[in-house]
Amino acid sequence: MIFISEIGMNYNGNFSLIYELIRQSKFSGATVCKFQLGWRDQPGEINQLDIEKINQIIEWCEYFAVEPMFSIISENAYDLFKQTKLNKIKIASRSLKYDFKMVEKIVNENQDKEIYMSLGMWDKKEKPFNNKNIKYLYCISKYPTFIKDLANFPKEFSDKDLIGYSDHTIGIETCLIAISRGAKVIEKHFTLDKSNTTIRDHALSATPEEFRILVNIGTEISKRISIGI
Repeated sequence: MIFISEIGMNYNGNFSLIYELIRQSKFSGATVCKFQLGWRDQPGEINQLDIEKINQIIEWCEYFAVEPMFSIISENAYDLFKQTKLNKIKIASRSLKYDFKMVEKIVNENQDKEIYMSLGMWDKKEKPFNNKNIKYLYCISKYPTFIKDLANFPKEFSDKDLIGYSDHTIGIETCLIAISRGAKVIEKHFTLDKSNTTIRDHALSATPEEFRILVNIGTEISKRISIGI
């Protein structure tokens, strides 16, 4: 199982808080900490990350033995990413919809890396690419996602089709349902304070305690499935 702690912009523009979010993610069982490059990143905005800050995030992740991963949302963000030696890339569903040419470029130039791709805004039956290094995540692009939005939730996840689930619901129950149906990758937003209103993501995020429960129960469910239960 891979559990991705989506820190994103939940550091509220306070860069030093990222250290604590990574630390708590590790203590909660996360295997990957994910951030966003190219979204609300202009001077004075909440998520302005330059290469110095990116390298600091990578250093903090290495210290806590979690793998860093970044969503690439703009050409400038991709230029920054290319200055790193990271082996994982995340493609947000908004990029598939609004900047497909950039996504094609990233896919063509990174066939040796793991690419995780959310399909929340992808409205075609066929997958965007057939590359073996791409891992597709089911996603509903509503923030938050409510119960009524889950009518078409997959009945089965598999390595060949949808390997995992990127979650925007409140709580961890839907993530556990996904694991019980075969999901091997779970991405869940992570926060230290769900009541924070700086950005909308806090409300749909998991606290350290919730994330720890998700990892512990989810791992046991996955183990039981793997032995045929």
